[in-house]
Amino acid sequence: MTQPTFSPVSRSGEVRPTDKTSTPEIGRAPKAGLLRHAPTGPMSGTNAPGEGFAMSLAQHECAALHVEGVEHHDLVMGIALVAAKRASLAGRGPTVYDVRVALDVFGLRESGTTNVADFAGIAHSYVAQRRFVDAVTEEQLFPQP
Repeated sequence: MTQPTFSPVSRSGEVRPTDKTSTPEIGRAPKAGLLRHAPTGPMSGTNAPGEGFAMSLAQHECAALHVEGVEHHDLVMGIALVAAKRASLAGRGPTVYDVRVALDVFGLRESGTTNVADFAGIAHSYVAQRRFVDAVTEEQLFPQP
């Protein structure tokens, strides 16, 4: 509770202003998304800003979706990864349209049929995630009319 203005306060009891100090940058690892030259090579993927947002969008779009024989979190993870890949190839953050294209790649918006083996266990293995995402081609993500 603050001191009322009509009550006398001694000089030592007054609140003094503070100076903000900057965060030291020495020894801090640079963020991967802010690197000018992202690491390349096998199993490195493509960085995009806000890739985690693809997971939120995929959870929303897949909420009512049920695929027989596929765990729901595996399905959401797979769709989010493919949507993030599409967004990163376009050089931007993910949107709901990236998620819908990812659903269309696997035919989940119309018929709901897909190869169940594709999604099996990808939420728990980085190697399986990389293999899953690398199997989707750029032509599938950006279909020409």
